[in-house]
Amino acid sequence: MQTVLTRKAVTMTDLRKPSKVLQEANGSPVAILDRGEVRAYLVPASAVESTTFEAASTGEAMAALKSRKQTIAPVLKYLEDK
Repeated sequence: MQTVLTRKAVTMTDLRKPSKVLQEANGSPVAILDRGEVRAYLVPASAVESTTFEAASTGEAMAALKSRKQTIAPVLKYLEDK
C-alpha cells in the first residue's frame, strides 16, 4: 500500500478546477491520485516560499547520494546515455 504524504488528496478529475483545489488546501500540499495511486503532489507557492533552503556541502551531498544509491540506481542507469 502506498503512503500519502499529505493531509489532502484529490483525483485527476478534481484538477479540472485547480484553483478550487488550492483554495480548499489552505496553503498545504495536495496529493493527486489516479486510480487510487499517488501520481503527483501539488504544492502551493506559499508553502515553498515559507520554507528555508540551505545549500549542502559537497560532502553532505555525496553522503546523501551514497546512502540512497540503491534507490536511485535505476534513474542513474536511465540517465547514462542521455
